Amino acid sequence: MGIIEWATSPWGQDIPIHIAFSLIWVAFIGGLAFFIGHAIWLKFQKPDEYADHTSPAVAARIPAKVPRHSLAARLFHWIMALSMLTLLFTAFLPKVGVQFAWVTYHWIAGIVLTASILFHIIHASFFMDFWSIWPDKADIEDAGRRWKRAMGQSAPPPHRFAKYPLENKAYHGVIVLAGLSVMLTGVFMMFRVRTPFFTRNPYLFGDMTWGLMYVLHGLAGVGLIALIMIHIYFAVRPEKFVITKSMIFGTLDKEHYLEHHDPSRWAPEGVPAQHAEAAGD
Repeated sequence: MGIIEWATSPWGQDIPIHIAFSLIWVAFIGGLAFFIGHAIWLKFQKPDEYADHTSPAVAARIPAKVPRHSLAARLFHWIMALSMLTLLFTAFLPKVGVQFAWVTYHWIAGIVLTASILFHIIHASFFMDFWSIWPDKADIEDAGRRWKRAMGQSAPPPHRFAKYPLENKAYHGVIVLAGLSVMLTGVFMMFRVRTPFFTRNPYLFGDMTWGLMYVLHGLAGVGLIALIMIHIYFAVRPEKFVITKSMIFGTLDKEHYLEHHDPSRWAPEGVPAQHAEAAGD
């Protein structure tokens, strides 16, 4: 079974026209397999142990509710989530037998997703700590320590996290690639349908270019099925639900912050800078 559907042009050229939609089930089953594998991993994982701690003097100055996500960041997250779910449902429900006039809903959701991503790029670049979501040297070092300890090897305990653990940063990187792929290809594909934004022009690219664009759009789309399943899975896990609450209310409980985060690596907005400096004393 191939992963790409092909057609023959009037000139006898084989042209890719889309992915094989059996990949929907591959992505769905892959997401379920991840749930099972992660549950088994947790069963044998030892409780978290960290190499450092926050001194009582610093802990006393941390507020009961630690700011984590601004209102703008939270609105972006939920608007993006709704638009992405709408895109997935409108794209793939017709492929599994649910028929409705999906094209208009699909491109409208695509416009909302594109606008939200552009907003986030500007907001993160100029109004947030842009590098907080990207892996640094400490993340890589601590990941090595955690892996060795999980495999039963001798290694020092890892340090507590900055604002985002490495696994969050890695997930962010993957979802950025998938999201930008569907966004950029989707914008060009809007030239093939009638919208208020572009004059319809199906001849903007040649058949081969259009075909490859549809394939990339489809592969990124089915990849997002598994990625979103995994995201929702972690969002509802009891030990992770405190993070989900912070995306709703904007704050973390002080106890969770002190247990898992290092003030010297992440001084949250609203917490005076001297807290972070004192944490390294």
